Amino acid sequence: MRKLLTLTFTVLGCATFCPCPASALGFSAPKPKFVYNDASGKKHSADVVDKYYPKKIAHPFAGDSKIDPKLCHAATIAEERAHAHSLSKCWHFVKEALVAAGVVKSRPQTPLAKQAGQELVNNYGFKKLPVSDPYQAPVGAVLVYGAKRAAGHVEIRTENGFVSDFRSKTPSRRPLLGVFAKT
Repeated sequence: MRKLLTLTFTVLGCATFCPCPASALGFSAPKPKFVYNDASGKKHSADVVDKYYPKKIAHPFAGDSKIDPKLCHAATIAEERAHAHSLSKCWHFVKEALVAAGVVKSRPQTPLAKQAGQELVNNYGFKKLPVSDPYQAPVGAVLVYGAKRAAGHVEIRTENGFVSDFRSKTPSRRPLLGVFAKT
């Protein structure tokens, strides 16, 4: 009996004084901070990055005050109407957003997404911008991508990434034909 009592107190004592995993108690570990002093001696801290995101948007606000503000409104409309995954109707959704925002008076007629840039320039007063990196496109700009045997892809640059019939943080992997906007 004495051995059982000693064993019981030993187990209870270990359970009380031994550290328990934080997850078992419902607590989360604090985020590690990097602490440093700047040139003036003031102490600063920054969160330690523990995950790598290869195509995370570092500067989402590539805004350009020279483009038509209606294009930013079109980006917002497209973002509200977009789905989580592609429906293969990118040009249809971008056309509807441009019309709803009042950027264009009538719905563009080209059937293929890769023809969108040429029609926007020829019929709706858009201009091709000297931008080759989709991340540098201003918010509201229309990005047109080509494809050899496919319809291509069209998307609008937003504050949070890119949108067509679906939302994405990263641009299309297809070859970029051009970035178009109205001034």
